Amino acid sequence: MQKVLIAEDEKDIRELVGFTLKLAGLDTVFAANGFEAISRAKEDLPDLILMDLHMPGMEGDEAARQIALDPSTKNIPIIFLTARDQDLEISGQIGQGVNFIAKPFAIESLTSKVKEALVNNQK
Repeated sequence: MQKVLIAEDEKDIRELVGFTLKLAGLDTVFAANGFEAISRAKEDLPDLILMDLHMPGMEGDEAARQIALDPSTKNIPIIFLTARDQDLEISGQIGQGVNFIAKPFAIESLTSKVKEALVNNQK
C-alpha cells in the first residue's frame, strides 16, 4: 500500500486529508510541523508528502529543502497545501517537481492530484 505523509499544523485539516486518503486506499502518517515532517520522512520513507507551506517552527518550504538534501528522502515528491495565492510563486525556489493544492480544496481534486503524483513518481 502506498504511503502519504501529511504535514499540516491544523489538526482538523490533517485529519480530513488523512481520512480522505485512507478512503482512497492509501496509508497515511502525520506531522504537525516542518521538523516532524523531516523526521517522519526519514523514518517512514513515504511515497508522497503533502506539506502545508505555513507551519509553526519551520515553514514547509524549508522542510522541503532539507528533505531534498537528504539522499534517503530526496526523491519523495511533495505537494504543497496553501491558502495563499502568492505562495504559488515559490515553486521555482524549492526544486524538485513542485505541485500545489489550494485551500480550501475539493476532496475529489485532492485525491486526484495525489494519485496522479503517485503514478508519475513510479515512471
